[in-house]
Amino acid sequence: MKLALDTNRYVDLMRSVEEVVACVESASEVILPFSVLAELLAGFSNGTRREENERVLWRFLKRPLVHALYPDETTIAHYAALYTDLRRRGRMIPHNDLWISAICIQHALTLYSRDSHFDHLPQVARV
Repeated sequence: MKLALDTNRYVDLMRSVEEVVACVESASEVILPFSVLAELLAGFSNGTRREENERVLWRFLKRPLVHALYPDETTIAHYAALYTDLRRRGRMIPHNDLWISAICIQHALTLYSRDSHFDHLPQVARV
């Protein structure tokens, strides 16, 4: 399974939450969408362990089978379609999570998140 980590699951992984560690270790590939990277770096910048957290993140991204993904034109089209659908149904979710969803759909990734608002997007495969 190609697994996309949401910010909360990356934090769980760094805290060695057993179920998260097991899920990540069983994945064939682990993806951090660009908006997750942005959220993590923004969070680190407000903390007292910024440099250490950034070192751990960049080291994690250098592991085999771990990659960051950035949007392209296809991602943008998926984002727009998701946005339109959610808005029509009155079920908006945070914009960063729309980007995560668009990347997951585009690259056939399974999303690993604790956020229940992804329930509004049945087209996004989830753990």
